[in-house]
Amino acid sequence: MLRYYIQPKRKMRPSRKTVRFETQPGYQLQHDWGVIEAKVAGQPCRVNFAVNTLGFSRRFHAWANDNQDAEHTYESLVRAFRYFGGGVKTVLVDNQTAAMLRNHNGHVLFNAGFQLLADHYGFTPRACRSRRTRTKGKVERMVKYLKENFFVRYRRFDSFTHLNQQLEQLLAEVADERELRPFRQTAAERFAEEQPHLQPLPATDYDTSYFDIRHVTWDGYIEVRGQPIQRAGGLVRAPGLYPHHARR
Repeated sequence: MLRYYIQPKRKMRPSRKTVRFETQPGYQLQHDWGVIEAKVAGQPCRVNFAVNTLGFSRRFHAWANDNQDAEHTYESLVRAFRYFGGGVKTVLVDNQTAAMLRNHNGHVLFNAGFQLLADHYGFTPRACRSRRTRTKGKVERMVKYLKENFFVRYRRFDSFTHLNQQLEQLLAEVADERELRPFRQTAAERFAEEQPHLQPLPATDYDTSYFDIRHVTWDGYIEVRGQPIQRAGGLVRAPGLYPHHARR
């Protein structure tokens, strides 16, 4: 009797099932970071890799480095836009300090650097709801995809440049050709539909260089990120830093 009484009322119970949210071509890009242990130049280290996924086509770009601070976050997006050959209308990020200052009940305050990046590429920044990371499930699946399909096979790299070359090869030869079961198309085929809807890129890339004011000591050295660096010919030479981090 109890079963017969409950049965028609089961439909009234709220469902926990997540409804897949689809976006129009060129509308959304989802950004996230992944971390994994690997050996780079013979030394064990934490590899941070940024993943940027287009919401419509599921085509994604990945870039690995030694940090996931604001400058590296911006650089990953710059590289992703260049890789896709265009921009999008909105970029969805997690509640990370590299992009925002606070997120209080949906009222988001993005930091100045991320807002300048958004203005430069003409997109609207969006943030996930607090404690609901599945809002950006498309990019989180790609973070998991790399951990299970790339970093399982490769754990030793000559340098971060070598690591990123391997990543680019995986993107072109494997990831772009994977079949998307809900659509019965590959990511490359979906991207062919999305590409005409991407926004044109600005004439120049957004400048992601570190910018700090430092006083030069009597011996011609300054300190940047804990490293003594010599100033030569007006250029701050920073051994071990990426070229885009050298600043006049």
